[in-house]
Amino acid sequence: MNTLQAQGIRFTTPKNWNAALAVAKKENKLIFLDAYTTWCGPCKYMQEEIFPLASVGKFYNASFINIKMDMEIGEGPDLASSFQLVAVPTLLFINGDGKIVYRYEGALKGRELIALGKKALNSSN
Repeated sequence: MNTLQAQGIRFTTPKNWNAALAVAKKENKLIFLDAYTTWCGPCKYMQEEIFPLASVGKFYNASFINIKMDMEIGEGPDLASSFQLVAVPTLLFINGDGKIVYRYEGALKGRELIALGKKALNSSN
């Protein structure tokens, strides 16, 4: 792993979606869910260019429980259906009860992603 990646968003891999919700509830934090697919160009751009940024990582690691999930494998298809996803990437901010408090479809630059996270935090209050 390069230094940039180490400074970026640290994504956790929960045992399952219910475990992620339990952690969010316990820590009183929103989940930031990067709903992606392996074939999606904008998803790859976010993964390679935006999520590794130190400024993005600093904000997201302090503010959210960060999870990436491929919407075509494992629990992904069920979540894609229940969250009514129509595009990837979809960036979701979800509370510990599983309710979406903010969503965005598409790729963003670093500053835009931080601004989006701030909007999500304000929406959840």
